Amino acid sequence: MPQFTFSEGESVERTIMVAAINQKTKVLLIHGDGKIRRLLRGCLERAGYAVAEAASGDDGIDQAADQSPAAVLLDTELPGQDGLAVLRRLREWTEVPILVVSADDTTTKKISALDAGANDYILQPFHPGELLARLRVALRSPPLPAQPAIFRAGNLTVDLVHRHVKVGGRPIKLSATEYSLLQLFVRHAGKVLTHEHILQEIWGSDGIAKLSYLRVYLTYLRKKLGVATGPAKLFVTETGVGYRLAIQE
Repeated sequence: MPQFTFSEGESVERTIMVAAINQKTKVLLIHGDGKIRRLLRGCLERAGYAVAEAASGDDGIDQAADQSPAAVLLDTELPGQDGLAVLRRLREWTEVPILVVSADDTTTKKISALDAGANDYILQPFHPGELLARLRVALRSPPLPAQPAIFRAGNLTVDLVHRHVKVGGRPIKLSATEYSLLQLFVRHAGKVLTHEHILQEIWGSDGIAKLSYLRVYLTYLRKKLGVATGPAKLFVTETGVGYRLAIQE
């Protein structure tokens, strides 16, 4: 169990200074253990951060969209869905710093979290000073431009938080692979994505051999979303290079 007490050597002046700097910085805490969640909240609030809480993955995803936090502390063991699944969902639409907090010290779990997009992996128990230092490091880099939670192009609407896809207000049912492909294009709307990049993102390290899969799934998407394109194409083929999602008003 982590102990959330400041060291005796930390001056009152430094505590006040850090609190003043962090006063408007909101951290979202997604943790399934209520006792640890309260301890983490106390640690963060004493350092001057504003704190939002979620006890489940689904609630955490919703709060990340509603609260627009500057950083997220995420537990790997959550009721409802695995913390790494929540991490992957968040990374579909936000680049906010995410620090995984976990009692699981296995190398496999650490690698999986970092590969899924975590900025850091903090093992419980930990010293509060280390947690705050790692949080400051994560917040030190200038934030990336916010990704709109709802994307629109022509008659197409994609709710990246809830994974809802509509064309002209009508819900469209996509397979998991079709949706993954669509959200990849949405995250890079207007930019050319090479065949290699798409294959790596969707099918992993073995994806380079699946160019035919990409063409098939893109055909499916074009068919299902066809009425969204209007007079222009939604997915533009860049011959010999890849594809681009056209930005339409």
